[in-house]
Amino acid sequence: LCMKSMTRWLYTLLVSVLLTGPLAAAEYSEGKQYLRLAKPQPTSVPGKIEVVELFWYGCPHCYELEPHIQRWLESKPDDVVFVRLPAVLGPRWELLGKAFYTAELLGVADTIHPALFEALHEKKQKITNEAAVQDFFVNHGVTAEDFRNSFNSFAVSVKMNNAKAMTRRYAITGVPTVIVNGKFSTGGRQAGGNAGIIKVVDYLVARERDGMASVAEAEQP
Repeated sequence: LCMKSMTRWLYTLLVSVLLTGPLAAAEYSEGKQYLRLAKPQPTSVPGKIEVVELFWYGCPHCYELEPHIQRWLESKPDDVVFVRLPAVLGPRWELLGKAFYTAELLGVADTIHPALFEALHEKKQKITNEAAVQDFFVNHGVTAEDFRNSFNSFAVSVKMNNAKAMTRRYAITGVPTVIVNGKFSTGGRQAGGNAGIIKVVDYLVARERDGMASVAEAEQP
């Protein structure tokens, strides 16, 4: 009787282990934890899996997602390209979007990006016009001249026009939203919070990787 009980227990344990993977994957389904974009969008690097984070500096949920993004980036697979995209869902979103691209152009995004989030959400600073943005950059080691030349540059203007266009094309209604490979979107509401966003992204990345591998295998002579 004892041996039979032990055998039954081991069998149950084995079945449980074997089913863990499929069941975990089954937890994520289209229309629930993630959505399929109505129209697939182009990605930035052919042959790579693109993950785009749409954010706004004024959004507290975006600020709360940042630590999760940073931890994820530390172990991001080599076949994944990560892109930050300032969403533009209205005129007042444009100012800080330009600030993001100005920091990128000046090569100070690693400093400005977290500092700007902290200034708005921890220090409660009011950064609502170009003069305030300039003061912020100057306080972080950028000259006023360099700031003005970059903030009002053609390069930043082009990037902002692209950000506006992609915000429309992704058809997002709020931030943060993460787009995986130009096909799928997820956010806190769908994924059940910021940690959930990362898990859904990992699931979708793995799904895209498998799909790309299948296509490559089928194309071999």
